[in-house]
Amino acid sequence: MANNNIGSKRLVVGAHYGLTEWLLQRVTAVIMIVFTVVLLAVYLVYGNASYEGWASLFANQLMKILTFLTLASLFYHAWVGIRDIWMDYIGSAGLRLTLQTLTVLWLFGCTAYAAQILWRV
Repeated sequence: MANNNIGSKRLVVGAHYGLTEWLLQRVTAVIMIVFTVVLLAVYLVYGNASYEGWASLFANQLMKILTFLTLASLFYHAWVGIRDIWMDYIGSAGLRLTLQTLTVLWLFGCTAYAAQILWRV
């Protein structure tokens, strides 16, 4: 039996995450596009760009939920992109884990702050 030592002995893990993350990033992009179109349509129909107009628009519970869903999609979309950057360009596992942890904490903080802002109006 011949010993075939061709190439590096690299353990490939996490390969099955690629398609799911790619698909989820596309879904979050579609959610953001739909929200933008809805917001633009509401603005074009009602045309009230004053503080009172925006406050009345976001006083509606459905609009708050749609906005929060869009912001959560934005933050998840950002997480997938930033995580890929950290995985591709940061060689040190410890530094990469630190950066990923800080990124997750930052995005959770942004999500909590967005909820606080939306339900304060």
